[in-house]
Amino acid sequence: MIRDMIQRWLGPSPSDWTGPPVTQTSSGKLRRIGIELEFSGLGIEQIARTVKAVIGGSISPISPYECDVEETPHGTYHIELDSSYVKRLGRHEDDKPDDGGLFSLEKLSDEVIGAIAKQVVPFEIVTPPIPMPELDTLNALVEQLRAAGAQGTHHSPIYAFGLHMNPELPDTRAETLLAYLQSFICLFPWLARESKVDWSRRITPYIDRFGSSYARLITAPDYAPDMDRLIDDYIEHNPTRNRALDMLPVFAEVDWDRLDAALDTHLVKARPALHYRLPNCLIDEDGWTLDEPWRHWLQVEYLAYDEPRRQAMMHAYRKHLDDPLSKLFDVWARDCERWLLPLPR
Repeated sequence: MIRDMIQRWLGPSPSDWTGPPVTQTSSGKLRRIGIELEFSGLGIEQIARTVKAVIGGSISPISPYECDVEETPHGTYHIELDSSYVKRLGRHEDDKPDDGGLFSLEKLSDEVIGAIAKQVVPFEIVTPPIPMPELDTLNALVEQLRAAGAQGTHHSPIYAFGLHMNPELPDTRAETLLAYLQSFICLFPWLARESKVDWSRRITPYIDRFGSSYARLITAPDYAPDMDRLIDDYIEHNPTRNRALDMLPVFAEVDWDRLDAALDTHLVKARPALHYRLPNCLIDEDGWTLDEPWRHWLQVEYLAYDEPRRQAMMHAYRKHLDDPLSKLFDVWARDCERWLLPLPR
């Protein structure tokens, strides 16, 4: 049955691409995915021209630090210097705070701030949601950005650049969200190992793992929360966006008022999608594409929709959590392999 599902989802390049077991949303539309690429080495004008050359559309500047490429076949691609302070400067020239400090950032010109920021802050391409079978389209964009001189995670010890994937969910029922959470938590050590997460990103809080107390809670055999309890339990254990799988966007989509009452939500964007942010962005390395991170993510997709396999894996994972020696050597990343599916490469 699994093989049949895989064959039904063979995409534009059948030899090296496949998709998830559930291909449509509850409304009958093809599932989509958004991608965020962080990198350095190029100016915003060059990035915008490259996006236009590969994807199409028209360039619409917003500020020295932000630009849109509009009217593409997928919608609007947004390009930005990934620094909220720098973006505010670019948009509000006449509304800069002044604390009187001689060396405050506000005293510096936008050009100087931009030059400093570009040394340590990545530019980011945020794609619109695109149909999952068209994900391979973005590999052509990656190739052209690499040829133009884009620099990725390994280019510098301070480049904590990531690849973020925002897969649209088939539906937003509590049972579905719980299945994805359970699958991700069980697979996280393997995903982290296979992703070879760079040390510069490990020391940041942005891709923290879920704590063991939360892992025990949601993998318990009798844990079957309704949506309110699922959200409340998540917030109690994870009152932050800093998780390798950030659930706040989808919880905001489901119940914005509940989330807003509990957390600072000014950076949370509501959407019926997960926010997976573990992989490095190796855009400057020959042969790197989105294919491998996508195949890693597909293991989560397939486990979420395989109840017997997921329950068996959770049972084994709880034993791992209770074994101090196992945790010391983190052998679960290796043990995960017996639960994986042999997806096509």
